[in-house]
Amino acid sequence: MSARARLRATVPALMPSSHAGPPEITGLPGRRMLVQRSDDEIVAQPLDDAFVVRAGAGVRFPAPWPRSRGTWEVAPDASLAVFAGVHAVRAVDPSGATRWEVRHGCWYGACREMHESYDAYADRQDHRYPESGSVGFSADGRLVWAHVRGPLPEGELNPDTADEWLVIDAENGRVLARADAEAAAAGSFHLPHPTDPRQMGLSIGEGQDGAPLRWGRWDGKELTVDCLEGDLCLLGLSPSGDRLMPVSHDQDSLAVRDSRGAVVEALDWNAEAAIPRHPDAPTDADEDADADADADADELHVCWDWAGGFLDETTLVVSTTESDEEWGQGRHWLVDTTGTHGFVPIDYPSPVFCEPTALGSGVWSTLSQTRDVLHVWGLHGLEG
Repeated sequence: MSARARLRATVPALMPSSHAGPPEITGLPGRRMLVQRSDDEIVAQPLDDAFVVRAGAGVRFPAPWPRSRGTWEVAPDASLAVFAGVHAVRAVDPSGATRWEVRHGCWYGACREMHESYDAYADRQDHRYPESGSVGFSADGRLVWAHVRGPLPEGELNPDTADEWLVIDAENGRVLARADAEAAAAGSFHLPHPTDPRQMGLSIGEGQDGAPLRWGRWDGKELTVDCLEGDLCLLGLSPSGDRLMPVSHDQDSLAVRDSRGAVVEALDWNAEAAIPRHPDAPTDADEDADADADADADELHVCWDWAGGFLDETTLVVSTTESDEEWGQGRHWLVDTTGTHGFVPIDYPSPVFCEPTALGSGVWSTLSQTRDVLHVWGLHGLEG
């Protein structure tokens, strides 16, 4: 059985790929935007329900530092962009004016300076490849959650705190709450609860050391942080926000969990057990005949990509592109968590060259090989 993908839309990039990062579709159904970041600016264009750019509705946010020096996020209503930099989190409006800034410790690991500005380290060779945090807007756009390197100018939570997690008023930059993230990140990203602005997921990467996953709840007075057990990369939330889709740091395990980290209804799959070997990979007979059979066995290892998400409350899109590329075309899969169909390979009308990004409402996107076009896909249906 396979699932036939149907091309729903072709969305060109807003800037040439030679000058900018890849285009992204952000936001929930009904509030989607096409966004792209260059060294100089972020461009954001609202999309209609057919993924067509709304003419005359674009917004540009001048960037305070190059895109290699941090991460960024645009508010759901495109009224504000927030840049998570090496030394500060800065909110910028479309005029380029700074609405607010929260300074913090330097993300270059050996540096203990509290930089006043980007110019203080812009030309320093030792700051060219810093680690980084991230920011995320709440579902209603009123809060900014920020993962930063401590300390803040007001002082540390305690002497052992490396990374802090902040809740910030998006309007004025006031820090409403702070907590120890209990991590030492190389990078991170936020995933907001789709309906509850008081909840946020934070997926942290510590390089080879692990992947801590945090779930935050802000009740208006106190920030409570749950440290989910295991090294997990959070890839998506269901439309209700009740279910999480993480992949393990070693990429062997894919699961559906609740916000406390518990596996939901035994929805936990090992890649080797769930996915057949690539059709172009050597057979067992070929391996037996090969003097380097042990090395081939390692190369045949199937693993989940750190990509995908929920298409609806019970259906996931996932991929095994990274481990497939040794043998040919990367594979994408539909996962029916009700158990009706299980894992179903997706057939595309033309080759795809990257992992899928779930967009909700039954659709997902892939990036063209030239990284200048997004293709939006839906389903024709299942074929036996």
